[in-house]
Amino acid sequence: MSDDTNDFTEFMKQRETAARAYVRGEPGPLEEIVVRALPATFFGPQGGALQGASTVAATYKRDAAAFDNGETRFEVLQMAASGGVAYWTGFQHAAARIGGQDMHMKLRVTEVFRREGDAWKLVHRHADPFSDAKSS
Repeated sequence: MSDDTNDFTEFMKQRETAARAYVRGEPGPLEEIVVRALPATFFGPQGGALQGASTVAATYKRDAAAFDNGETRFEVLQMAASGGVAYWTGFQHAAARIGGQDMHMKLRVTEVFRREGDAWKLVHRHADPFSDAKSS
């Protein structure tokens, strides 16, 4: 395995910890790994597309406040890292109180990261609800 791959595999533990904090309404750990310089994009589960590092970071912080007492885990189907760029794709399973209602979610997720110094930074997240409707 390459150094990037080993390092990214280890980083994914931090990424999942940040996701668990997020669904408890704590944006801090995610804020630590979100990119601060352009470009950045977020295609959220409610649709739409956001661009710009400050816009994306502010949205993550605002949206975390809607969550309470949640739990989440990643089901990684693929991940790779090379040349200072990394990604993972798979599912995020979550249960949380959102706006006073208990919610259970399974999201299809793709996240892209780039290395900034010694750290991996989230530059793109695409998450949408999983539907197991079969294609014809």
